[in-house]
Amino acid sequence: MKGAQDLNGSGYRSAPLESLLEQEETEADARADDRAPDAPDSVFLPEASDGFVSSPYVEDLTQRALTYLEIGYPLHLAGFAGTGKTTIAFHIAAKLGRPVILIHGDDEFVSSDLTGKDVGYKKSKFIDNYIHSVLKSEENMRVLWMENRLTTACRDGYTLIYDEFNRSRAEANNVLLSVLEEKMLSLPSLGKVQGGYIEVHPEFRAIFTSNPEEYAGVHKAPDALMDRLITLDLGHYDRETEIRIAAARSGIARADGEIVVDLVRELRGVGVNNHRPTIRACIAIASVLARKGARARIDDAVFRWVCHDVLNVDTAKVTRGGESQMSHKIDEAIRKVCRPRARARRKVGG
Repeated sequence: MKGAQDLNGSGYRSAPLESLLEQEETEADARADDRAPDAPDSVFLPEASDGFVSSPYVEDLTQRALTYLEIGYPLHLAGFAGTGKTTIAFHIAAKLGRPVILIHGDDEFVSSDLTGKDVGYKKSKFIDNYIHSVLKSEENMRVLWMENRLTTACRDGYTLIYDEFNRSRAEANNVLLSVLEEKMLSLPSLGKVQGGYIEVHPEFRAIFTSNPEEYAGVHKAPDALMDRLITLDLGHYDRETEIRIAAARSGIARADGEIVVDLVRELRGVGVNNHRPTIRACIAIASVLARKGARARIDDAVFRWVCHDVLNVDTAKVTRGGESQMSHKIDEAIRKVCRPRARARRKVGG
């Protein structure tokens, strides 16, 4: 689609909003005088790109999520890095059929980074000198308000995706409590203009994603906020979904995708950290194989070095004599996954 842009390599892209937002833009023009002229245009429609893979696992998860969102509950997708939380969030949001606003959690956020703030004043002066002997002058001054993304989503009924929301501090996210429970967004800065709050649009929906608390840069989410969310814990995709993703994102043959995925899944069982390697490792290995015209076979030099480069990280924490044994574990996994298939090919060839 013309004008579409990739969304962080998620398998989703943003599409133009012209037809869907025609009414919203007309209404926004009436409010423009009280807003800063450079307020960010951050609304988009997510649509699946060619690299997005659906599967029974993905669609089952999506239908469960939509059940909660359609009732009005905010959704929280929790899981370790590499489980496709953001991609699933885009997919769910696309099913809702409403424009989306995306926020990335940030340790330096304060509440105004979500809602907005005063950025100055707008002054207007009217002079009436129609009658030469009479001079009438009138001056008006009003607050110039820079609206941020949470306020836009709440007012216009968009779907909010708050990605890695627990990277923001609890005090910044406190503004969400009244939004999710009382359906009111408090805006003290606009107290004299709009009463200090706005009512949340009935179409507003919220999807949050988060990484585990033990990750660096992650804050503990307040209990009061978590109590308002429906949390779905995401793990790794099932094997079939991972094979489809690796093949779709790289272009390799399914047979090679199966070997790559089985190798990565084998290494997840090594050591104490079974969260890694993730589907990202599958995509990286498969992409190199496709680029080099290589095959996922034990005697393919490209396959062996790319596996060691991508997978030889300190994920398993398996050591002997103080030295990492990950390289040896990779070789063992390659032999375990590839040799039975090599023997099967020889039988078929014979």
